[in-house]
Amino acid sequence: MSIPSAAGALDPALPRPALPRPTRSRRATVARGFVTGMLSGMIRQGRDPAPLLAAAGVDLADPATRVPIDRYAALYNLIGREMDDEGFGLFAQPMRSGSFEFLCRGMLGAATLGEALDRAARFLRIVLPDLAVSVRRGDGDERAELRITETRRLADRRGDPARVFAFEWLLRLIHAVSCWLVSRELALDSVHFPYPRPPHADDYALVYTEHSFFDAGTLVARLRDNLLDLPVRRDDAALATFLDGAPGKITMLYRRDRDMVYRVRDLLRDALPENLSLEAVADRLHLSPRTLHRRLEEEGSSFRTIKDALRRDIALARLTKTAQPIAQIGAELGYADPSAFYRAVVAWTGMSPERFRKQLLNQFAGTEFRAPATPHPATRSVR
Repeated sequence: MSIPSAAGALDPALPRPALPRPTRSRRATVARGFVTGMLSGMIRQGRDPAPLLAAAGVDLADPATRVPIDRYAALYNLIGREMDDEGFGLFAQPMRSGSFEFLCRGMLGAATLGEALDRAARFLRIVLPDLAVSVRRGDGDERAELRITETRRLADRRGDPARVFAFEWLLRLIHAVSCWLVSRELALDSVHFPYPRPPHADDYALVYTEHSFFDAGTLVARLRDNLLDLPVRRDDAALATFLDGAPGKITMLYRRDRDMVYRVRDLLRDALPENLSLEAVADRLHLSPRTLHRRLEEEGSSFRTIKDALRRDIALARLTKTAQPIAQIGAELGYADPSAFYRAVVAWTGMSPERFRKQLLNQFAGTEFRAPATPHPATRSVR
């Protein structure tokens, strides 16, 4: 399997225009270049990616193929497990499985995003010495810079797919975790990438920013400096949910083609136990209900689907991990009638809430599992 090379660049002295906005589809997809870049380290080591591609349901036979983002996330996790390297074999030393979790745990205890990013930089210096991460505030221009710099040459060619993906991946990882920590999207004003414009660069408008430029000396992502003062809002309980499906899952978070889905989900979660209507959410987003419906449809979702999935995720987590009374769970999720919550759990699981909880307790009988005596932390901590 061959990996496509990056396209040639324009004169690096000239400013690059803003990238065009890709056409949105009902199902979020990933350009083929992100997939071949992720596979490049594996291939460089002489490993055959075909079994993992088949397991994830990814077919790269057609050069025009776009890969559904959920399959990309599955492939991401499969490669990491197969290689025991969350850095995909791109670096001089492997980034062992579990590194992402401990990166998140290290950032979680920080008071602000700026402190969390400083912690991330120190941790990555240990597990990923080939790339140095730094954050600094600008000099009076109300901008901050996140820099990612090679400390060791990753490839002979600046546009080598392995080198390109290494920068793409690390910026995406840091940015997505940062957004999650502060419970909001963090707009990147611009990003200068240290390689020629790759063939899949049109997708950068969705993944990073429309203001993406190429052939810089080092990677520099600019954002407003007051964002570094945002408080870290997540806790250990929220991290357990976030890590389910991670690190591949972060590829699906805070993409601009999923922005409205997550904004609606966050509004619904933060308002609980108030049961917001479509009209109320649209009003808070300064949109008409019709526009909100259309935007969610463009992202392959709907208001009802988001609300049902949010309630289901929180309800099953609490039934699984807490001894909170069932009626109280239903009330805190906005069910005015306990029987409505009962019917919802039956629809989700095929059994009553009591039976679902009892079955899990029986499943874990004789192990160290114990349901805690106190309720699960506040709903706003659960994604």
